Amino acid sequence: MVSDFFYPNAGGVESHLYHLSQRLIQRGHKVIIITHAYGSRTGIRCLTNGLKVYHVPMMVVFQEATPPTVYGFFPIFRSIVLRERISIVHGHQAFSSMCHEAIIHARTMGLKTCFTDHSLFGFSDPSSIVMNKFLKFTLSDIDHVVCVSHTSKENTVLRAALTPQNVSVIPNAVIASRFMPDPSMQDPNVTTIVVISRQTYRKGMDLLVAVVPRICRKYAKVRFVIGGDGPKRIDLEQMREKHLLHDRVEFLGSIKAHQVRNTLVRGQIFLNTSLTEAFCIGIVEAACAGLLVVSTKVGGVPEVLPRHMILFAKPEEDDLVEALGRSIDMIQRKEVQPAKFNDELKEMYSWVNVAERTEKVYDSISQARDPPLIERLRSYYGCGVFVGKLFCIMIALDYLFWVYLEWILPRDEIEIAPKFPYKKFKKMCQRADKEDELEPTADSI
Repeated sequence: MVSDFFYPNAGGVESHLYHLSQRLIQRGHKVIIITHAYGSRTGIRCLTNGLKVYHVPMMVVFQEATPPTVYGFFPIFRSIVLRERISIVHGHQAFSSMCHEAIIHARTMGLKTCFTDHSLFGFSDPSSIVMNKFLKFTLSDIDHVVCVSHTSKENTVLRAALTPQNVSVIPNAVIASRFMPDPSMQDPNVTTIVVISRQTYRKGMDLLVAVVPRICRKYAKVRFVIGGDGPKRIDLEQMREKHLLHDRVEFLGSIKAHQVRNTLVRGQIFLNTSLTEAFCIGIVEAACAGLLVVSTKVGGVPEVLPRHMILFAKPEEDDLVEALGRSIDMIQRKEVQPAKFNDELKEMYSWVNVAERTEKVYDSISQARDPPLIERLRSYYGCGVFVGKLFCIMIALDYLFWVYLEWILPRDEIEIAPKFPYKKFKKMCQRADKEDELEPTADSI
């Protein structure tokens, strides 16, 4: 698994990477994660069940994303792949330069590749045009693509000019038992609206800035709890200062993954103001924690939750205020019982199911033949009149660089990493649990 986005950063992609990797390990596969360094967190870290994370020392430029290095990432990527005996490289998120480079280098090395798209993009603004061209470059030679919703699939197929049969839809999931509702954490005298999101333009923070003062003026017993961080944080703080809402708007800053549930259960309503969203795992977690969800009707969001769990609004200020007003009235009149949502959702979303479906994708691409270099160049040549030729030159140079690395650092000289004994580790944990159960407690003595 390769992506710029992983823990300790909080978000849907980070959660997806971790939980999918854990379930694949439990199904008998060896999984490692390659990401960039986070502060002092560099080198190799081992997580639960022996999940190994390589934190590569790379410069971060914007929102935890690294700049493209073209060939600079290849030597260390090759060493990691050979050391761990990797056969499939799975990249995540179109924003991730590490993901794009890993897929290209893996194809040069003759490895199978897969890509999961977690976001939606437009077609008209300059940033989307550039990103879509890079995505087409990367996906011109890939074994399979996974999207998290049907809307995301349509978007990715159009952006990268893919064959729809080569794109699968596998949604995100949630561990419902980790988001159990706790009504005792809620203030019965106040309706609390929770917002947990990256505070960026794409997440609709400008809408949130406009909506919060209007709701506070309209409802005296409503307060907001806002978690997350980002470039739009300053706008939110200025809004609170301007309207003197210090006692009604609470900022929590960046929230760690293990703190999300305890933050969610403080509220009765969860607000999502995203302007574009492929899936939004946050609204599933909020519904599991017993919150009624209010969300903008964008992207793949309408596919995620049953209609009785969510109220939709257009990504407009007036419509969002109206939807929030209806949700507040529903909570105050007790017309809905969000605490029962958890039982429904644990049957709908399961990481075991996601891992099984991903495993089928891996099985199918493992049987596909490896195209020769000339076929790869033909695929890249079709990317455009001018950029097609440029892409062919880049791939040819990538191939020559790989040949040079094979000569300067032969794969026979790279030490093979020992495999984590997961089955033995699991037996030891089960034995320890049994011993704890048999050990007499202070009450029994």
